[in-house]
Amino acid sequence: MKKKKLDLGDIKPKSEKEHSRDDGHDHSGRSSNFKAYLPALISFTMLIIGIALDYVNATFFKDWVRIVWYGIAYLPVGFPVITEGWKSIKSGDFFTEFFLMSIATIGAFAIGEYPEGVAVMLFYAVGELFQSAAVRKAKGSIKALLDVRPNEALVYRNDNYVPVNPETVEIGEKVQVRVGEKIPLDGISLSEKASLNTAALTGESKPDSIKKGEKVFAGSINLEGVIEIETTKEFKDSSIARILDMVQNATARKSKTELFIRKFARVYTPIVVYLAIGLTLIPYFIVDDYVFSDWLYRALIFLVISCPCALVISIPLGYFGGLGAASKNGILFKGASFLDAMTKVNTVVMDKTGTLTKGVFKIKEIKSIQIEEKKFMKYLMAMEEQSTHPIAKAIMEYKAEGDDFEASNVSEVAGKGLKGTVNEKTVLIGNKVLMTSNKIEVPSETDDIVESIVMVAIDGKFAGYVIIADELKEDAHEAIEQIRESGISKIIMLSGDKDSITQQVAKEMGIETAKGGLLPEDKLNEVEQLKKHPDTKIAFIGDGINDAPVLAVSDVGIAMGSLGSDVAIETADVIIQTDQPSKVAKAIRIGRSTRRIVWQNIGLVFGVKVIVLILGAGGLATMWEAVFADVGVALLAILNAVRLQKMNWK
Repeated sequence: MKKKKLDLGDIKPKSEKEHSRDDGHDHSGRSSNFKAYLPALISFTMLIIGIALDYVNATFFKDWVRIVWYGIAYLPVGFPVITEGWKSIKSGDFFTEFFLMSIATIGAFAIGEYPEGVAVMLFYAVGELFQSAAVRKAKGSIKALLDVRPNEALVYRNDNYVPVNPETVEIGEKVQVRVGEKIPLDGISLSEKASLNTAALTGESKPDSIKKGEKVFAGSINLEGVIEIETTKEFKDSSIARILDMVQNATARKSKTELFIRKFARVYTPIVVYLAIGLTLIPYFIVDDYVFSDWLYRALIFLVISCPCALVISIPLGYFGGLGAASKNGILFKGASFLDAMTKVNTVVMDKTGTLTKGVFKIKEIKSIQIEEKKFMKYLMAMEEQSTHPIAKAIMEYKAEGDDFEASNVSEVAGKGLKGTVNEKTVLIGNKVLMTSNKIEVPSETDDIVESIVMVAIDGKFAGYVIIADELKEDAHEAIEQIRESGISKIIMLSGDKDSITQQVAKEMGIETAKGGLLPEDKLNEVEQLKKHPDTKIAFIGDGINDAPVLAVSDVGIAMGSLGSDVAIETADVIIQTDQPSKVAKAIRIGRSTRRIVWQNIGLVFGVKVIVLILGAGGLATMWEAVFADVGVALLAILNAVRLQKMNWK
């Protein structure tokens, strides 16, 4: 049975011309909506008048007048369906819903049940209108993404800012963004500070504060002052363009449930057609008072009830609603199949750096001995100023008042640290090996420190140390708690960081199993070992760069993608746009709710249809019950699916 595919491809961004005449009111939408409902309104009006004339037994409303009246009432809603049915037959597909509805309603006219023939087609048409409205609603959050696609860029060319199409902007060009405008391409900020609204991209309502040199992404809205950016990607490679492409093609990967129902409908539909024929003819041989028109009427009811459009539409619409709800919350599923896969996950494996931690070194503790802390840090910063190591950058963020110290004769001691002169004093900075090799006594308290430590010696005496550590994300604890609350008790941490640090973070987070010092291939081996157990369904959470092999092999690969991570978008099955690990539990909840609603719809549709089919075959149901079993149940299933858009996922 064929049904128009629910495809995102028909959602197109507005052209520049369309934007220019957009005054904020959907005039064309109102007009097209009225045109869509007009045939149903005409048929409904004529049907009500016809039923009223039948009721009062009007003398003129007899014979051919009555037939013509109901025929005209039928045409506005019936002709498009008959046309579609005929097109399907010509293409070799007989058993479509259009064919079923056409045969059932024309048959009703053939046995003189004119009002019921019109009513069945009218309610079917109304059901299709409601279905279209539900699809538009489900597409809303995804269309919102398309609406953030910028359509103009102010580029600095020939000593002036000129408006151009973003697709013509090259890498390295300078772009100006005014207040309220969208950033047209990915780039880095050239302005000292900026406040950006990234809600349409990440689902986060809180403005994002950006400093000079930090990344900005196409589709973000500038909230304060005029800013300038330098583009780092072409428009076609920008984060928003790639995300939109991914979301638009998300429905290509169907869930197993959806694929099963479509296959089922293709087998089910011809079976019910043959059963309807049998219901009409077989009683002739086994019933004494056989009346052809009575059994034909039962067969027509049987056909109307059996139409599987409620199943074929409500199920993909349910998954479509789940995809939309997820994207609205900054979670991008690459297809309905991964919504389903997420519901089966029972083991979560995660990276540490960039997933639970920020991946940025910060000073955790400063311990100075027999010297003031600020003076101690000035000695250390004077030496580290010439280094580009991430630890040196963390140390240089320390704010110390007064004049800075200057270092001279700085040299690197391979694998140990730095040696130099500051204020005519010999300064050593580095690890314990550097200290002991220069016969400097190191306090025993440093032996228990697992984080990165920078020791300092001045003129041959130990002066103190600085502990440098990666900082946990604000929602890291919440993420682990919520994953456990979702029923997943097996959480494993695999990290490339040294094992002592990995174990400390795992202990702090309450994660029982953790391994550190792993190369990408080691992580891959660990996950493959877990997958040898057939009942284990693994979701791996990583930063999408060095974790790409594991993301690919897991049942569900979840990337802390940040909008700029190309590898994450390419490799993972689910992208967390905000880099918040707490959204993993939200993705699980959305997947489970989607699957629950889909199965509610399947149960509802099958349950009602089976009951009314039995009643119809026994002559206990009329066309009106048939209409409810088909169109009415379809509407209920559609409304149930739309609930996904209304749920609060906070």
